[in-house]
Amino acid sequence: MNFLSIDCSTEIGSLFLKTKSRTFNKILQSDKYDNDLLMKHILDFFKENNSEFNDISEIFVNQGPGNFSGLRGSLATAKGISLSKNLKLIGFNTFIWSCAKFINKKESIYSIIKFREKYFIKKFDKNFTTFSRPEEITVDQLINKYNNNFKVIVKNHKKYFDEKILKLNNVNMVDLDHNELELLKIKGLLNEDLIKPLYLS
Repeated sequence: MNFLSIDCSTEIGSLFLKTKSRTFNKILQSDKYDNDLLMKHILDFFKENNSEFNDISEIFVNQGPGNFSGLRGSLATAKGISLSKNLKLIGFNTFIWSCAKFINKKESIYSIIKFREKYFIKKFDKNFTTFSRPEEITVDQLINKYNNNFKVIVKNHKKYFDEKILKLNNVNMVDLDHNELELLKIKGLLNEDLIKPLYLS
């Protein structure tokens, strides 16, 4: 599977390219999320790695949750490339992405994300076949109800979390790996129909 993956959900975004059994990664700062600049950086990214759109068949794009302008710009850019180059567009979100390495390993997994000073939790079962909608939750609720459950937090989001949450039992810090999107796609767990931002109230 050869693909481009775009994540502009936070102030530190990334591009990832897998083509011809090679992989390349590029970090993006928030000032690169402007539609025109993002497209330029994608083109530069391909050029730097001696690749072109003909080398890939799919585009993955993070639907959120996250920065509104970053999501809107990256989705618009991904859709534009998909249409102009006849590439399949696939959406994913940070909740399922953060849990990808634990598929078939835990009976239940809870992904916790902090967004706009609020905490949200989403549950996945062992096979990711059934999972809850994201729910807003307080620090006290997390402590009292989920202390012993298997929980996942994105490592580079750790600095935004209350120390009380980080000290709970079974908290697992994970790095987001674009390679893991391939497994989620193969298992039919990603969005291939209506690709739109995931907004949390």
